[in-house]
Amino acid sequence: TRDASMFRKLHDPGPATVTVHIDGRPVRAEAGESIAALLLRQPEGWSRTTPVSESRRAPYCMMGVCFECLVEVDGQGSVQGCLTPVQDGMSVTRQQGRRSLSA
Repeated sequence: TRDASMFRKLHDPGPATVTVHIDGRPVRAEAGESIAALLLRQPEGWSRTTPVSESRRAPYCMMGVCFECLVEVDGQGSVQGCLTPVQDGMSVTRQQGRRSLSA
């Protein structure tokens, strides 16, 4: 297991915060930070499970290359969390297995 203090903000964002819901739980975030950065600061810092073994994966490269940060955002699956800034009221769900193709 990882130390919960491993990833943290180095400054207080002050009034520049928004509320994002991660798996239905409200979390305060700094306006403009990436979903992946926010996920890494959570007690469970993973973003998705793999389609075959269902092992947990966490954001890795933080620049859109590795696709380990895929999450569901406001009902849209396979969104790259490292490239997506948080927005007030956004709903983020950790992606479980493969993305459903049904509409």
